[in-house]
Amino acid sequence: MIYRVYVEKKENLQAKKIREDVRTQLGIDAEDVREIIRYDAEGLSAEELEGAIVNVFSEPPVDTVYREELPADLAGYTVFAIAFLDGQYDQRADSAAQCIQLLTQKTRPLIKCARVIAVKGVSEEQVARIKKHLINPVESAEVSMEKPATLARAKMQTHDVPSIDGFIGMTDEQIAAYHRKNGFAMSVEDLCFVRDYFKKEGRDPSETEIKVIDTYWSDHCRHTTFATEIKDVHIHSDNPHVAKAYGLYQELFDEFNAGRADKYPCLMDIATIAVKKLKKEGRLDNLDVSDEINACSICVDVVLDGKPEKYLVMFKNETHNHPTEIEPFGGAATCLGGAIRDPLSGRTYVYQAMRITGSADPREKIEDTLPGKLPQRSITKTAAAGFSSYGNQIGLATGIVDEVYHPGYKAKRLETGFVVGGAKRDMVYREKPKKGDIIILLGGETGRDGCGGATGSSKAHDSHSVETCGAEVQKGNPLTERKLQRLFLNGEATRMIKKCNDFGAGGVSVAIGELSDGLIIDLDRVPLKYEGLSGTELAISESQERMAVVVAPENQNAFIRLAAEENLTATPVAVVTDDRRMKMLFKGREIVDISRDFLDTNGVKQVIGAEIEERRVRYFDEKEKSFAKDLLASLSGLNVCSKKGLSEMFDSTIGSRSVYMPFGGKNQLTPAVAMAAKICGGETDDATVSAYGYCAELMSESPFTGAIYSIVTSVAKLVAAGCDYDAVRLTFQEYFMRLNRDPKRWGVPLAALLGALYAQIGLGLGAIGGKDSMSGSFEHIDVPPTLISFALAPAKASKLIGNVFTAAGQKVYWLRIPKDESGIPDFAALAQLYRKVYAGVQGGNIRFATVVENGGIGAAIAKSCLGNGIGFKFALDPNALLSEKYGELLVTLEDASAFPEAVLVGKTADDAALSCGGDSVSLREAAAAFTGTLEAVFPNTAAAAGEAKCVDFRAKGAGTKTAAKIAKPRVFIPVFPGTNCELDTARKFRLAGAETETVVVRNRSARDIEESAKAIAAAIARSNIIAFPGGFSGGDEPDGSGKFIATTFRNPYIAEEVMKLLQVRDGLILGICNGFQALIKLGLVPYGEIRPLTESSPTLTYNNISRHVSTLVDIRVSSDLSPWLSACKVGDVFTVPVSHGEGRIVAPESVLSEMAARGQIATQYADQSGKPTMLYPYNPNGSAWAIEGITSPDGRVYGKMGHTERTGENLYKNCEGNFDMKLFESGVGYFR
Repeated sequence: MIYRVYVEKKENLQAKKIREDVRTQLGIDAEDVREIIRYDAEGLSAEELEGAIVNVFSEPPVDTVYREELPADLAGYTVFAIAFLDGQYDQRADSAAQCIQLLTQKTRPLIKCARVIAVKGVSEEQVARIKKHLINPVESAEVSMEKPATLARAKMQTHDVPSIDGFIGMTDEQIAAYHRKNGFAMSVEDLCFVRDYFKKEGRDPSETEIKVIDTYWSDHCRHTTFATEIKDVHIHSDNPHVAKAYGLYQELFDEFNAGRADKYPCLMDIATIAVKKLKKEGRLDNLDVSDEINACSICVDVVLDGKPEKYLVMFKNETHNHPTEIEPFGGAATCLGGAIRDPLSGRTYVYQAMRITGSADPREKIEDTLPGKLPQRSITKTAAAGFSSYGNQIGLATGIVDEVYHPGYKAKRLETGFVVGGAKRDMVYREKPKKGDIIILLGGETGRDGCGGATGSSKAHDSHSVETCGAEVQKGNPLTERKLQRLFLNGEATRMIKKCNDFGAGGVSVAIGELSDGLIIDLDRVPLKYEGLSGTELAISESQERMAVVVAPENQNAFIRLAAEENLTATPVAVVTDDRRMKMLFKGREIVDISRDFLDTNGVKQVIGAEIEERRVRYFDEKEKSFAKDLLASLSGLNVCSKKGLSEMFDSTIGSRSVYMPFGGKNQLTPAVAMAAKICGGETDDATVSAYGYCAELMSESPFTGAIYSIVTSVAKLVAAGCDYDAVRLTFQEYFMRLNRDPKRWGVPLAALLGALYAQIGLGLGAIGGKDSMSGSFEHIDVPPTLISFALAPAKASKLIGNVFTAAGQKVYWLRIPKDESGIPDFAALAQLYRKVYAGVQGGNIRFATVVENGGIGAAIAKSCLGNGIGFKFALDPNALLSEKYGELLVTLEDASAFPEAVLVGKTADDAALSCGGDSVSLREAAAAFTGTLEAVFPNTAAAAGEAKCVDFRAKGAGTKTAAKIAKPRVFIPVFPGTNCELDTARKFRLAGAETETVVVRNRSARDIEESAKAIAAAIARSNIIAFPGGFSGGDEPDGSGKFIATTFRNPYIAEEVMKLLQVRDGLILGICNGFQALIKLGLVPYGEIRPLTESSPTLTYNNISRHVSTLVDIRVSSDLSPWLSACKVGDVFTVPVSHGEGRIVAPESVLSEMAARGQIATQYADQSGKPTMLYPYNPNGSAWAIEGITSPDGRVYGKMGHTERTGENLYKNCEGNFDMKLFESGVGYFR
């Protein structure tokens, strides 16, 4: 039987958001919009349904439930339902099914979800426009309002894979026709080459073999554009350095490739040859060299927990431009997922990310949307939601989020993720696979999502792509990838792995196909999301969150056991052979049998000529400027203005490693020029620092010069942070228009890569990795030439400096890039300058540094002033200040004589203004210009209802100690699917002197759930403290946070042990963020016991800004009732990271008053004066009475939103505050 349940938020922020979007973007002023979530459930009893309604589908305080029928008051509304397409991953439905299984401890039920939209006061034509706005045909569709007969998928029969009869007998003309009919990514010449190969094999190929070859040789997988031979290069330029750079390449080609028949001039060779030269010269002595190419990898010496260690740092950049263009959420989410899995497959833990994207103007009117395209605002906002959702759920700190705006990105979006990971060297074992080794598929299941993704990303696209390419977009599941991360923290598991590859482009055919020269892959053993997949789909599906690992046969069972402990599926699917052939079995027969030697040819070598047309740049020419007018215009420009409303969607502090916040100063308005994070693995001062360089305007004028300044700027940012210039390593992201056979178009990336080569050799710094994407065209529109330089260097966190002014009277100097009339730097002189700056930082002469980006020196100085609200008096004229100076370095000098070449820019002032001569701009005006441009797209303000009341309560030390004395209290930390703060929480308790125990909740089967419940109850029974860590249990689904945890802890055996801990053993409970959400939904706060919620119960719901918020806030201690706050006094103010989407406490006034009277309101959000406040950004969620944390009546259960566990030395250095509440020390001290 199917049950149908409708759930509507009482305060429906999402519906209000839809109404506002429809009004502003479509110009339709609907009288009312309502959104109701529809759940269809099959496979549970009526009694189980009632339990699911109040614990899973809804929350009585904030939701209204309708059984079977929609509410009667929808008369006069137009009602329609939207659901994901069949086969698409629906996290809400999946989490609901898992949550109900936890509740019933039986077989997982079938759940399907839909969004029911009700619109009032609109015409039929307007309804059609609203539907088009809300439904992306790539991922979703309008669905019936009728209840289906069953939710079970109809069993689909899989058919044998057919052979392509007559293929080897086709003429070249017939091959060309066959190519046109099937839309292959490979060329006609390639297909003829395939025909000739199978002629030699003496048979026609199977359909799967052709698809596998097309995937293997796609530009995405094998970089066929970059591997095309370039002949007949013609250079037309008045910049002499272009010809010099090409001459340099020819010299290097002769030095390294002379006499080699397999080497020829091509973009790939130009992109990689600098590293060969620098390695030969001994300049890249810390490269980690292996047969595995997982990511850029360097070896560094570090100190962890007081001991010297050999350490691997891996970093990688990834793009998902085409997928994000057509399905922004899934495309952007899997961009990050794919970037993470590369270093993760190298057995390193990924701990920091950067997101650099490119878009056309997101403020563009919807009527200006190109046919066949999604609106720019929709792409931009939805992509940000996808990338941030994935990173936030997996638990990855994102240190920099920036978006480059250029009309060319209307052709196709740029979606780039850069990640950094690390591990002790002894965690990584590598060995060449040998005959008989087993390949295990680890992680997610396989579906149709991502089929053809590699070839899709390699093809040209037109106005129909958004309707026809849906299957090519991968679907992300960050909760599974988090499990993979946890498994790879286990040295016992990682040391069994001989070789590892992640499932990205090409699926099984590439991920497993690349692991060994000889393989037999049994596709029948590949775990499926659903039945009915063909052999071809199994071979090329790019379903995410999968790894392929090679282990020795004797380690197979042990590895599978370790995976199961992390709630992961691990299935042997292939065996290594020694016959140099890749074979695939399906339904018991071979459907693929291809020679490795043939696959490795990568198809027919293409040959092209290239014509470079470069002109000396005018970008740096000084222009006539008016100070006040042009400074405000600069600060409000799309490529200068604040992206804080965008950046705050991304968790920047998870992991307790972030050395910088994305925005610095007490106002958190100064954008950081670099991100930095301490390495993982223990307590340390060692960190990695990363930055990027790319100016679309400069590269559009000159790809050659622009590429040089991408590198220079990325390096300058690291030097400005305090990094050793000679330790910098690079990786590039290239993104260009589709080149076709036009030599002038080929000249664009050729010029850019020659510029990059010229800079690398000149600076002595090498790009040890990179990623190219060569399909940036839509009909007749091209993306701007894009070469992003990502730079990374190891450093000591304690030695890094910031770019926020901290006091008046600081003189600022400009350290000019030495350059000639063509704008090209003197690289040797620049390198010496950077080394001198590093010495200045280490010696204390330089305590502030920043780098000029778009908008000139004036904009750079203004941004550094806004963080702490400090004024500035400029000594330069407006023309010098406001003309473009991309990549230039600005510093303070304690001793200016050390840099006689330095040019005085001016000095900081104690008045709230920026002044130049007789002209000035107030900081208020500057801040308004800086923050206002994108406010309508990425809001950074939100109105809050109600009053922030002072609720001070002094308990005079009651309850701060227990009678039972325990030297080393035991802390139990449960780990649910989606939990991501367990490592940070355990660390803080260990540092405070406690012993910690974690239990991973396994829910792959009813037996797993039963065993997990017993393990949790047993762990609680031997513990003194339960700590519920933060995260996104169940992905904060279904439609609400903390439900996974609350559902599990309502198990009678677990609930009994919880109450024994509180009532018999005098124990403590702490819940932070997601843990607080669980506590309040269990009733442990404010009631001190597990009880059902009622309509008057307090709960936590969506932030009033309707998005995730990650920032630093001040909180004020309002009560000393709790032993958790025994080290604090009422009125104390602490700075704490917050990162949540549902942190707003709502409760009836009478309940709030009761809690205040009992001293249960423990902590409140405070403004800069230390007073409770409702004002954003000080109160980040609009929580009633400014509440940040509450306790049980006796104070021993404490729930709070702020991540007090995310503290440590040299974190958040560009912001000030008292971060240490001694919360964990107080909890441990309670037992001593």
